[in-house]
Amino acid sequence: MRQDHLITATQLSRDDIEAVLDRARAVADDPAAYADRHAGRVLALCFFEPSTRTRMSFDSAAKRLGMNTIDMGDVDSSSVSKGESLSDTVRVIEGYADALVLRHPSEGAATLAGERVDVPVVNAGDGAGQHPSQTLLDLHTIREDHGLDDLTIGIMGDLKYGRTVHSLAAALTEFDANQHFISPESLRLPRSVRFDLHETGAQIREHEELEPILDDLDVLYVTRIQKERFPDENEYHRVAGEYRIDAETLDAADDDLTVMHPLPRVDEIAPDVDETDHARYFEQAHNGIPVRMALLDTLLENADPDEGPEVDR
Repeated sequence: MRQDHLITATQLSRDDIEAVLDRARAVADDPAAYADRHAGRVLALCFFEPSTRTRMSFDSAAKRLGMNTIDMGDVDSSSVSKGESLSDTVRVIEGYADALVLRHPSEGAATLAGERVDVPVVNAGDGAGQHPSQTLLDLHTIREDHGLDDLTIGIMGDLKYGRTVHSLAAALTEFDANQHFISPESLRLPRSVRFDLHETGAQIREHEELEPILDDLDVLYVTRIQKERFPDENEYHRVAGEYRIDAETLDAADDDLTVMHPLPRVDEIAPDVDETDHARYFEQAHNGIPVRMALLDTLLENADPDEGPEVDR
């Protein structure tokens, strides 16, 4: 992967994805071999929106590579509250760090940041746009269970505002995957996303009900109905809670079905699913460590290929 930044899943080829996932597997198998790989380097965590898993897993991943981290903290206590622009913020922070991880409520913010700085930028979510590092850990989880070819996946819930969905759907076009999208009419994939998928020749189907296709699926990827993305709260209340699964729902599924969720969940997956063999969402979250270690290692290696010790892979 010869990239300066990771802004969108569409920039990743099949070879890019497999290279990062192969490295993630190597990290998981022998984390000690990567422990001081980037000692002395600094990762800046720039989160303009709340985050638990993404922020903490990048922090942990960096430290496991020997890096230090700095955190801009809460937006209300930063210079952003004084009216500082995103462009100025990232140009200042660039002087303090060797790479930036950015989450921002505005779609396209990561693209702008990448145009303003020379250190690697990772998009950790830009509004309803993309979340490519989440996609890499999703693909890692799927690959460990099923592989990424000859795959049938159902993606259910908020497909309109779900940036994890947009990124995952794009990345899966690099593989032999049948994609089924299950949502209410009001939360279908955006027209622009559907157009891009069709342009790649992707095999996609749209449904309003899960039951007719459940037993055909290898993976069911469930997403939260995101209240914070809705411009109209009344629209949110009309659809919230419509798409929910429990252990009984999965009685009709194949025994090898993998159930995933980018988290946090509200009530779209009942707690009794946690005790089934289908549940992978906590393992999925934990996979953020080796995958984000592999991603940071790759981006920093690309930024300065002569820096850092060689690792036997």
